Amino acid sequence: MNIREYREEDFNEIHLMNDAEGWSNLVARGADTKTAWANSTIAYVAEENGEIIGCVWGFTDTKITTYICELIIQQNFRGKGIGTKLLRHVHSLYPETRMELLASSTSKTYYEQLNFRPFYGYRKTFEEWS
Repeated sequence: MNIREYREEDFNEIHLMNDAEGWSNLVARGADTKTAWANSTIAYVAEENGEIIGCVWGFTDTKITTYICELIIQQNFRGKGIGTKLLRHVHSLYPETRMELLASSTSKTYYEQLNFRPFYGYRKTFEEWS
């Protein structure tokens, strides 16, 4: 397995992984999701034999916070430490930062196994201000 920086031509495979995961908002907003990847300070893929088997993207200020927006591993490659390797790789680039992310009810136990501490946050879209 190789971890490397995201390239624009990777997006179609990532888009298919989002679809397989049922992340309908990212799929429906494909062009926006592609732009988000392009504008992220963190964007890496894990590949094996030329196939993208996992990815991570997010943002960092390089000193305080590294925020992970998305971590996804193809279903048939889960349980092999790929997600952990992606997260460690990103954190090793910015070791002074704390890593923060949101978890779903299905991924919560994964992050707890990696000794992430829970914290509480809020979410609001621009349209919800009215």
